[in-house]
Amino acid sequence: MTTTTRSPRPSAARTRAAARPTRRARRPRREPRALPYLLLLPATAVLALVLGYPLTRLGVISFQDYGLRALFTGQVGWAGLANYRAIADDPQLVPVLLRTAGFCAALVAGTLGVGLAVALMMVRLGPAMRRAVTFCLIASWAMPPVAGTLVWQWLFEPVYGVVNWALTQTGLFGDLSQHDWTSSPLSAFALVWLLVVWQSVPFVALTLYAGLSQIPRSYYEAAALDGAGPWRTFRVITLPFLRPILALVTILSVIWDFNVFTQIWILTQGGPNQGTTTLGIWSFTKAFSSDSFGQGAAVAVVSVLLLFGITVVYVRRLVRSGEEL
Repeated sequence: MTTTTRSPRPSAARTRAAARPTRRARRPRREPRALPYLLLLPATAVLALVLGYPLTRLGVISFQDYGLRALFTGQVGWAGLANYRAIADDPQLVPVLLRTAGFCAALVAGTLGVGLAVALMMVRLGPAMRRAVTFCLIASWAMPPVAGTLVWQWLFEPVYGVVNWALTQTGLFGDLSQHDWTSSPLSAFALVWLLVVWQSVPFVALTLYAGLSQIPRSYYEAAALDGAGPWRTFRVITLPFLRPILALVTILSVIWDFNVFTQIWILTQGGPNQGTTTLGIWSFTKAFSSDSFGQGAAVAVVSVLLLFGITVVYVRRLVRSGEEL
């Protein structure tokens, strides 16, 4: 005797559900294409107001015969390219350009070198010492440039300065109790160089330390197992990871150091014998000492164009080499 089992009939609800066509999954809503531009609009408006108007006004003044009389009377005449021709014919142009470029290169090299050394040291410190170093860096970075320069001026004061007294007490450099560090262009530039590097290192060191902390430790462990030394490890592992950050820090340092004004003006005012006059100092003296705001604005425009050209060339080289900022 054989028995047959009947398969259960599907219910009517299941049959209707199976007969229904499957609904397509809903597509995610597309964000409006204009939304990113709308979000950037407030920042763009602020930048246009804070930077765009002064730059435009600067360019306009550079083509005008704008002096102290015009500032009070409001009667301004157009000078065309006369201000730029006067600057081009000035014998100080080439020395000032060379002096500015050399001083900027020395500042950038010193800032990046010391900042990278401090960042590498912070990676190897313990948590407590790392916090202490970070606090000292932030404290020195937070000091206003004018206040820091005045403190520096007091430290290197010829008669009452602490630095001259300390060096004299060592007996290694003779009697420096009345030595004026701003008496020669070389020592004056060295004094300003130390000050600007001290004020710029905190930003560079903290930025590079943030980049170093993102490098996986497994890479260094693998390099140690392969027998790589410290220099090879730095060149093969650390430097490639830091290259984009170094590029960004270099561009910012060039822009900042090219326009150094406060430190030079407070310490030397461009002296002695205009030996520490850079483009920023020259622009200021042209505008306020020579009573020619037009020529001062022309020098400032030349400085802006030089910085823009340097930045464009540097960024293009990075893009061609495949680096990403």
